Amino acid sequence: MDIMRVVGPLVCTQRHSGLMHNSLRVLRDRKGNLHVAVDTSGCRPGNWVFVVSGSAARYACNDPSVLTDLTVGGIIDIWNEKTGQQDLPT
Repeated sequence: MDIMRVVGPLVCTQRHSGLMHNSLRVLRDRKGNLHVAVDTSGCRPGNWVFVVSGSAARYACNDPSVLTDLTVGGIIDIWNEKTGQQDLPT
């Protein structure tokens, strides 16, 4: 798993049937690299998310027949990019 930030949606009018009708999101990792992930959580631009990669990404979609190797596993409620830790309110 890794933590990334949502850049925005990726709209594809033509796609492989193995992706079904899943929403796709463009994500940026800590190094600034862009990735595309299947979104199962309804994340929005600017959200911090954790992602599941590899073969586990298919199971995170609730359907192992979906052709993905990166899936948004959830939206992070509190995250500090500078410290890389959760900043819990006091």
